[in-house]
Amino acid sequence: MSTHTSATSRSSRTTRGPRPVRAGRTARSCRDTVIGIVLTAVMLFPVYWMVNVSLTPQRDMRKDHPDLLPIHPTFTGYRAVLHDQLPYLGVSLLIGLGTVAVTLVLSAPPAFALAKLRPRGTGVLGLLLLIAQMIPGIVMAMGFYGIFLDLGIMNTWWGLVIADSTLAVPFGVMIFTAFMSGIPDELLQAATIDGASVRRVFWSVVLPVSRNAIVTVSLFSFLWAWSDFVFANTLDSGGDMRPITLGIYRYIGNNNQEWNAIMATAVVASVPAAVLLVLAQRYVAAGVTAGAVKD
Repeated sequence: MSTHTSATSRSSRTTRGPRPVRAGRTARSCRDTVIGIVLTAVMLFPVYWMVNVSLTPQRDMRKDHPDLLPIHPTFTGYRAVLHDQLPYLGVSLLIGLGTVAVTLVLSAPPAFALAKLRPRGTGVLGLLLLIAQMIPGIVMAMGFYGIFLDLGIMNTWWGLVIADSTLAVPFGVMIFTAFMSGIPDELLQAATIDGASVRRVFWSVVLPVSRNAIVTVSLFSFLWAWSDFVFANTLDSGGDMRPITLGIYRYIGNNNQEWNAIMATAVVASVPAAVLLVLAQRYVAAGVTAGAVKD
């Protein structure tokens, strides 16, 4: 009888044992979730307020207690944006796509050479690429101003493509190098044994495998070109082909009382970047972390 009782008590203690542990894990999980939601809400509040103001009528802008929700929403700001800012959006799209094309063409082949061909001076070149990322944009813009002025390419969209690519290409080489270093050498050797040249190996083997890195470099290059203001304001002071950043800047200067139109411009300009980030986040995570862990 006593043996049965002790066995029952041990069984009950064993049954009750994991429950406090599971309860503690559940409590920590709930706490972490609440903290994450609060921090996300704090970080996204400026975005929400931007959307709120873009839908607020002009007469409600100067209330002592602004509305947390647009009580009487209006789309006059968005109509003004589509009428005034649409050409600027087209120019920014053109500059962004041009920057992506130039960055991919100029960064993928050198990265393949650094990762797999390993020429002399690889470490020095990697250090120079890192230093190039540390140069302030305003310093580069001043240098480009003198060069562009001498060449007569001020106020051109393709001039901004060249300027923006100087920031994106070093970053692209570093990302591609890290990713291509993780490609097994046996894969390249098999292609070489089959008679493929170095160029064919790069084009037919390495590039298809490097899809995540291509998406990562393309996304960041586009975002840099899309959001650039320093180069645009320095190198495109009076041309017709102005990007959206200059469009917003000029719009604020000329219509500093129409805050719903100003915020609507900012919302419209943020949509392409947000959509691209959502669509490419899986590839970006894989591309950025490539090469971080070695087998």
